[in-house]
This record gives sequence, C-alpha cells and structure tokens, in this order.
Amino acid sequence: MRVQKVNIRGHTSWVVLGDDYLPIEPVTDYIQHLMALGKSPNTLKNYAHHMKLFFEYLEAYSLDWTQCWEKELADFMLWLQLSDSIPGVPSIAPQTAKRTEKTVNIIMSVIYQFYEFHAQNQRIKNRELYKTSYPVQRRYKSLLYEMKKDKGVKTKRLKVKEPRTFSGCLSKEEVQTLIDNCANLRDQFLIILLYHSGMRIGEALGLRHSDIHSEMGLNEIYIVPRQDNLNNARVKDGESRIISVSRQTIQAYENYVLDDEFPDIDSDYVFINMWRNALGSPMRYSTVQSLFSRLSKKTGIEVTSHLLRHTHATELIKAGMDLIYVQNRLGHASIQTTIDTYVHLLDEDKKNAYKQYLAKCEEQ
Repeated sequence: MRVQKVNIRGHTSWVVLGDDYLPIEPVTDYIQHLMALGKSPNTLKNYAHHMKLFFEYLEAYSLDWTQCWEKELADFMLWLQLSDSIPGVPSIAPQTAKRTEKTVNIIMSVIYQFYEFHAQNQRIKNRELYKTSYPVQRRYKSLLYEMKKDKGVKTKRLKVKEPRTFSGCLSKEEVQTLIDNCANLRDQFLIILLYHSGMRIGEALGLRHSDIHSEMGLNEIYIVPRQDNLNNARVKDGESRIISVSRQTIQAYENYVLDDEFPDIDSDYVFINMWRNALGSPMRYSTVQSLFSRLSKKTGIEVTSHLLRHTHATELIKAGMDLIYVQNRLGHASIQTTIDTYVHLLDEDKKNAYKQYLAKCEEQ
C-alpha cells in the first residue's frame, strides 16, 4: 500500500492505494469528507498515512474493516505499540515500544473518526467507541452548568495512558546562537518572529506584508485564515487573531525587506524563496524543516519551529501572564489545552513556593 498525492478540483489531497494500485474507497470517502470540512493538506496527508497503517494491519491479519469491533481495534492499538506482536497472543519476551503513547492515541483518534463518519452515513453499525461518564454532583457548579443539555463527558474506550511530558524550551542564549548562525536576514526574522510571537509555522508561512502593522506605537501581526496559499500554509481551525509583538520583531522585519538581499519581485508573501529557480515563491514547510535541520547540525542545538513556540509560551507563564492571555495569544481553542501543555510550569511554581515556605520556617 502507498499514500498518493492527488489534485481534486484544484485542491491538494491524498488517497491510500491498495496493492492493486486502486484507491481504497472507504478511506477516499473519509478523506474527501475531511477536505470538504476545510482540513489542511498536511492534515489530510497525516490522516491518510494513519489509515494506511490500519488497512495494512487489516490485510496482514485478513480482517474486514466493517467487522472490526472493540476487540479488533484494541488488538490494532497493541500492534501499533509493538508491530511484531500477533493480535491476541501475549509475548513473554520484553519488547520495545515502536511508537509513543501520544502517537498511538493520535492514530486511534483518526480511526475513531473514520468509523464515526461511516456510521453517520449508515454504511456500518455504530461501534459505540465512546463511553459517557457523569461527574459526581458537587456543591459548587459553574455559572452555565444548568444550561448544558448533556452534562455527561464523552471519553474514548480505547486509549493509552500518556506520561506527562514537555518538549522543553530554549534559553535566551540558545535562541541568540541560532539567530547568529542564520545565513540570511530572512531566516533571522523567521526565528525572531516565532520566538517573540509564539505563532505556528503555518501561520508564519501564510503571512502577507499587509498582515504586519506598525503605527502609532502599536506593533501587531494579523493572523488571517486563507484557503489559497500557494505553499498550502494554513491557520489551524481557521481562526483569526491579532498578536502584539515587540519593536525588535518589527525591526527584524524591516531589516529583511529593505536589505539588498530581498528580491525585486511582485509577491505578497513575507517569507519567500531566495534561490534562482524558485525566486519569489512562498517558502514551504519542507524548506523550514531543512533550515532547522541545518541549524541544529551547525550549532548543536536541537530546534524545531514548535520548540520556539513552546519557549515563547514558557517565558510568558514564568513572567506571570494569565493563562487566558496565553491561550488567546497561542490560538488554543480551549484553555484546557494550554493548561495540559504547560501544567508542569504551574507545578514548578508550587514547588518553588513550598521551598520558600520551608526556608521561612527554618529562619524562624
């Protein structure tokens, strides 16, 4: 099986081809449904690869996708973790996990959505892959508690427990080292922008010059969802927002666009390619990945665009910024996402406060 890039009515999408080189129909229908919902090409690609894994598993063990229930899906979840395992047959030898718990849960979420889609279209029976729990009634309730029609909480029946982890962050010195080792002002501005704004790389690659505003002492960047970006850059969830940035960030932008390196071409995109064969075309995700790969090798600092985003958020929280402000700045759909991602910082603050308390007790 393979995942193949296709063009459907002018839009980039992906299909999963079977060993007969024909598209696997239920997967194609599901991916086209996601495309109609406005999912980005990168999301479609990732979902297609997850579905490819599932159908490879089905083929390997002669299973029919319409006949898979909780037991078969649980076996698939185990197979994802230990690809050499045989479903239903325990192993006495220790095995190393092939994928992290988070990766397994992401793949299983895609499979859940795949079955939900086909159940809603009455192609298969509902799998009841979610369970609804009702929290214990508490004396104190939220303001809008009684307005909720359904007070139950849906959770997946099949989910691997994930260890609490954090991808880490960079020090100010490491960020400066990365900036100093960039080959041009464009790359310097990209790192400064990601570090000082916390925006996602897709949001940065989709920026137009008209999105950057600096007047009357206000320095702001408008995050504008667009469906026609030539580099397939997307704003997650299609939500617009405004990010205030420092004068240093605007200065880096001005240095970049006013420098002799900046080509004299007609392009609205902020981040464009500099080499002759693609001069003026918008940077793509792959170009950014290559940039950070080169910087990592050159400096010895393992860096990704998302690590700069984490670093920005970490510095905000350590500076005492309210979590709701951090949520809005990062563009998280839910405050819970912000809490879950950066809860370690809150725990760290509690530890520091307790240490200060012990120190005062010793002084007394």
